[in-house]
Amino acid sequence: MKNLVLLITILGFTLGNAQNKHSITYKGSTGPGLGKKIVFIASDHEYRGEETLPALARILAEHHGFECTVIWALDADGNIHPGSSNIAGFEALKEADLMVMFVRFADFPDTQMQHLNDYLERGGPVIGLRTSTHAFKNKENQTWNHYDFQYKGDKTTWKGGFGERILGETWVGHYGKNHEQSSLLILEESQKAHPILSGVTQPWVQCGGYRAWPIGPDLEVLALGRILNGMTPESPKDTSKREMPVVWTRTYSMDNGAKGKVFTTTHGASEDILNDDFRRLLINAHFWALGMEKAIKPNLNIDFVGPYTPSKFSFDGYKKGIKPEDLQDLKSPIMPLKQKATKE
Repeated sequence: MKNLVLLITILGFTLGNAQNKHSITYKGSTGPGLGKKIVFIASDHEYRGEETLPALARILAEHHGFECTVIWALDADGNIHPGSSNIAGFEALKEADLMVMFVRFADFPDTQMQHLNDYLERGGPVIGLRTSTHAFKNKENQTWNHYDFQYKGDKTTWKGGFGERILGETWVGHYGKNHEQSSLLILEESQKAHPILSGVTQPWVQCGGYRAWPIGPDLEVLALGRILNGMTPESPKDTSKREMPVVWTRTYSMDNGAKGKVFTTTHGASEDILNDDFRRLLINAHFWALGMEKAIKPNLNIDFVGPYTPSKFSFDGYKKGIKPEDLQDLKSPIMPLKQKATKE
């Protein structure tokens, strides 16, 4: 009997460690966020969400006291592999106060999807960045195919999948050429007193725009994207393109009656958050989603924690051979400048 108990203990420890390989946690020690837990989920193919999310998590933990767990998809060797669906650790959502996603075309395991769905069915707030409007491409999964970004099945309230049902929009199309056209975010005049825009003046982002017509009975568009013909904030406007919604809030609802707050932006690439105004907008959004509007100040500390040298976003442009544990030290660069040797 003792041997059986020992075996179960060892197996539990081993499985726990295997799952923890996907994540690290930054724990703040002081600030308004003490006692609040945020879970970040990163797996997109192109826009380097695996860099954006830990950078935001460090800021929120170190400067504001939140406990921030970042979960990455990995390859078979335990290295961060953006766009992979090999992911674990979503049980952290059981105690999460906020879920932040930077995901694209995922087909996550059923066990992980169950944790995510459970979180939504208790009305947990959600932040979705960039590709999260088309977070799931899993139409062959009979249990969770209604999350698919093109879903048009019998569950009519899930038309357009997770993106449309939860965030307010699914994938529609590009609206501006990456690395050739950047965007100014034009703040809606009627929303300038919104807490998310506190201290925000003129955000500028580097990734190209998306087409988006967000929906929701309580939808509030906070900013429109103005496409520029160039990669500086001073570049001339592309007069052939109208301004599209790029930042909005809404409330999602589930079939069990649960409702939750949502913040969505169609930007958020690794290089986007180099812009102070855009980074401030994102940090403010975390406070807003958590119902902590009174803690938002125009001068909240948004300084990066540790060196932040983002990769140029592109397909297969991620730093290879990097494990989550390589980012545990707050002083470590995002991402490490030297890539580790990978197995042949």
